[in-house]
Amino acid sequence: MTAHDADADAQAEADQQTRRVRRRRIAETKQHLRNLRIELALLNNRVGARAELRITDLDSLDIIVRDGPLSPTALARRTGVHLATMTGILDRLEKGGWITRDRVETDRRAVLVSAAPERQRSLFELYGGMNDSLDAILDDYSDEQIDVISGFLGRCAEAGQAATRDLAKDGAE
Repeated sequence: MTAHDADADAQAEADQQTRRVRRRRIAETKQHLRNLRIELALLNNRVGARAELRITDLDSLDIIVRDGPLSPTALARRTGVHLATMTGILDRLEKGGWITRDRVETDRRAVLVSAAPERQRSLFELYGGMNDSLDAILDDYSDEQIDVISGFLGRCAEAGQAATRDLAKDGAE
């Protein structure tokens, strides 16, 4: 074996070790995301119970707050819930004062669902502990690191939306 061959073998071994370490880091990051998903689901269950909202109601409300106002049909499509089921969800949310249904001025048959801002404060209070913890955690990072974290989480959310759309297509919902 020549010195060149030995160097090439050593480089190949180093490259393989680098790939193994990277795969472990990626696996660990995915595991952290799974753990976060579980903890957020448990938190949402507790918040929903305190606010007397079913988890599907809380999810729908969150989408309305973020993306609204929306038509019931658009919300049903976004959540993957049958329109008849969405009607029940919206009835509960409206009865609880969480949303309003408003007629569209240009089309009297059309309705848009909006979040009732005065009720959102109680949800913010229930999520207060988590928000305070996130503020404390993010205080330990530089602006540049926060930009990387934010970009990563944004890309993960986009990947989740794409995977959800793909599953919806496959299921012919």
